[in-house]
Order: sequence, then C-alpha cells, then structure tokens
Amino acid sequence: MARKKKTVELDREHDIAPGLVAKTKKRLVVAGGRSHPALAVDVAAAIGTELVPTEYRTFASGEILTRFEVSIRGCDFFLIQSFGPPVNEWLMETLIMLDAAKRASAKRITVVAPYYPYSRQDKKSRGREPISARLVADLMKTAGADRVMSVDLHAAQIQGFFDGPVDHLFAKPVLLEYFENTLSAADRAQLTVVSPDTGRVRVADTWSDSLGAPLAIIHKRRDPNVANQVTVNEIVGDVSGRVCLLVDDMIDTGGTIVKAAEALKKNGAERVIVAATHAIFSDPATERLQSEAIDEVVVTDTVPIPEAKRFPTLTILPIAPLLARAIHEVFEDGSVTSMFDGAA
Repeated sequence: MARKKKTVELDREHDIAPGLVAKTKKRLVVAGGRSHPALAVDVAAAIGTELVPTEYRTFASGEILTRFEVSIRGCDFFLIQSFGPPVNEWLMETLIMLDAAKRASAKRITVVAPYYPYSRQDKKSRGREPISARLVADLMKTAGADRVMSVDLHAAQIQGFFDGPVDHLFAKPVLLEYFENTLSAADRAQLTVVSPDTGRVRVADTWSDSLGAPLAIIHKRRDPNVANQVTVNEIVGDVSGRVCLLVDDMIDTGGTIVKAAEALKKNGAERVIVAATHAIFSDPATERLQSEAIDEVVVTDTVPIPEAKRFPTLTILPIAPLLARAIHEVFEDGSVTSMFDGAA
C-alpha cells in the first residue's frame, strides 16, 4: 500500500506555495578507494557503519572504472582515499569516483584525503613552475567534491586553493598522547623539541608548549636544482645531553630527517626520536631511518606502510579514530575546530 503523502495547500496570504512534504532523514555513507583499503575499513568501523559496496576495474589499457553497487541518492557521501604511491593512479581513481557519486545524486560529497597529493608543490619556487596543489583542488572541485578533509597539510595556504569548505585536521593529538604515555619522567626533564627546518617552527613551537620543553631549530639549505638533497648548516638552541624530539609533517626519502638527526647527535644529543604524520617512505627511506643517529621513528598510518618498509624502531599509530570523529562532526553539523582546542 502506498504511503499517503502530506500536502500543503496554496496560501497566498502567507506566501506559501502548494506542494508535498516528505519526512527525510540525513544518511551518512562512507566509500573507500583502493589506495588504503585498511584505513577506509577502520574509519567506517569507528563511525559504526561499513563501506559502500563498490566495483573497481582497471582495464588492460590502464583505464579505471568504478561503480557503486547500491543507491547513494541523497546521501552525505564521504570518500576516503589517501595518496601514497602510485599517487597519479589514485588521484585519477578519486576523480572518477567523485564523478560517479555526483552522477548518482549524492547530496553532499566530501573527499577525505589524509595525505593531500602534490602538497609540496604549493607555490612557484622558480619561474615557469606549476602550482600543482592548486590544480589538484580544482580537479576535485570539478569532479564533484563539495568539501575536502585532510591531515597536516604541508602548507596551510592549500586550504585556500579549494573553492569550498576545507577541514584541516592535525595528527598532533594522536602523536602527543603516545609520547605522554611512553616518555619517562627523566626523558621529559631532558626533552627538547626540534624543528627540522625553519618552515616547521610554528608547529614545533606548539609541541614545545604542549610538552613544556625548550625548542631548537635546524637551519638547512636545499639545492633548488637537485631533488631530495639537503645540507644542514647549523642548530639554533642547546641540544647537548638532551632527548631530542624531531617533529615533521612527512618523511619521504628520509634525507632531511637523517641529516638532522646526525647533526643533533654530533652536537651532543643523547637520544633522537622522530615524529611525523605521513610516512611516504620512498626508497631508500627505510634503510636511512635505521641509522644509528635515530633511536625511534613514530608515524601515523595516513598512507599505507607495507611490511617491507617496516623496521624494528618504527611505531605506527592509527589515524582512523581522528578521521571518524571529524566525519561525525561534519555530518552532524558540529564543530571540527573543537577537536583541536580552536586551532583547526
């Protein structure tokens, strides 16, 4: 039997148009790309749901096809896709999935990209260079994204590249909780927070305040013509006899972090602990990070870390609970900023 619909009569006196009233309820739907399926499953589980059944195909020519196997019409749709290697394949898959969601009439589409692709190309360092981080934002918007959510953007100005809301999350609470639980009282008394370069001073300063530890800064110089080549020039601050906590947003090939750790040990540091959000670990990062200059490496799982790239001194913390809470706040029209004491 068909359900009787409530009607509204024309009321010119109160400027009310005639029509039908449907009692609709918001519905949160989570889908995941193929870049980091374990993270997508963990986020959905933390929210209390499961992923949308999705068909994925990669044809012999390399073309990608995705299809949602159930209706997502009218849903608040969250697409979880991280961007470890091969980044270009996952970016193309994301755009195709966004187009599919838009054409399937999802009501609002949010890209949850824990690691934002091309984030290091956020400005022109030399003439005739692209600003690829802006291009990625344009592509996502054009493909159908209404909102973007990411963790520890390489540069804060990337938030302004997307023409719509951007939720910039921070992994600091996840990492900070680990160190508060594992550092001994003696370690805390000797702790110094270290910024690996001048660009991360602001972040390192917030760590310094949270841990009640002094701050040191490493001045480095990059060769603009050679990728992943770093020269450490000097250390600003006292690190002799200290437990040094190096904080950064990402580790790619590990060159910057290892040189910084070596400089700290050379200047008398007792221990060096590295904390980073995104473990890209491009070769030869795994070998470099097992250097004698580094005592421990702590990262989150914003990008997948295969077994072959793990090592005894590596600790991996789950980012899914943080993402799940942020997704819940967005869906319920709550406050993402409240998750970070007003800093987001």
